[in-house]
Amino acid sequence: MITTQIKQTVDFLQGKGIISPEIGLVLGTGLGKFIDQISIITTLNYEDIPNFVTSTVEFHSGKLIFGLVNGKKILAMQGRLHYYEGYSMQQITFPIRVMKAMGIKYLLLSNAAGALNLNFNKGSLMLIDDHINLLPENPLRGINDEKQGPRFPDMSAPYSKSINEKLIRIAHDENIVLHCGVYAALQGPNLETRSEYRFLKIIGADSVGMSTVPEVIVANHIGLPCAAVSVLTDECDPENLMPVNISEIIKIAGIAEWELIKLYLKLINELL
Repeated sequence: MITTQIKQTVDFLQGKGIISPEIGLVLGTGLGKFIDQISIITTLNYEDIPNFVTSTVEFHSGKLIFGLVNGKKILAMQGRLHYYEGYSMQQITFPIRVMKAMGIKYLLLSNAAGALNLNFNKGSLMLIDDHINLLPENPLRGINDEKQGPRFPDMSAPYSKSINEKLIRIAHDENIVLHCGVYAALQGPNLETRSEYRFLKIIGADSVGMSTVPEVIVANHIGLPCAAVSVLTDECDPENLMPVNISEIIKIAGIAEWELIKLYLKLINELL
């Protein structure tokens, strides 16, 4: 069934002129300005694409954009889908399978996250080296389609070591602060309590958010090298916890976004 849906969606997108994209992008909360770097060829709303679902979060545009970045063909999700929106894990990760079927060779993700590691300041970037999956569902649950990937995919290195090494070097060359750490994914949409932040720190998380991990699991299932960077938008210190202002989080993400854009632009030039 999933293969049939993928083919239907791929045929539709190809009919709209989206041919042979090379790199896929998932742009998270407050991180949509990368689109300004793309020479856009085609833009489609999620609701107009067969088998896609609609993004319901106000600061997620819900558009699939195809275009060129320095001559490289990019297929970008401007706004991702979340489990807390009420969708299944299969629905929110379906676009990743479609992008792979369209021909992308690499997947680059971004998100906004809270900093649990108090050595990481808000407004800085964190390269995700590993993750802790605390979501209540898994996108691979159910009958496995061997055409997509193995029943038990290995997750010993879910984030591409070679891409991460490139990002670390680029950050150094560009004088961009890029922390490396472990990202914990929770269901949301509420933020965490003081005790939950303490727990997350104890189990080894450096940041916390509500996305990314399902897409990374599926990328590993289908053999798609991926990397992910978090914009750290708030500091989750359980001993000095202040109420979160969502508009402030979006503002900080927008400011830090420019360094992430610079990182990914340089990376795209090196990947192909």
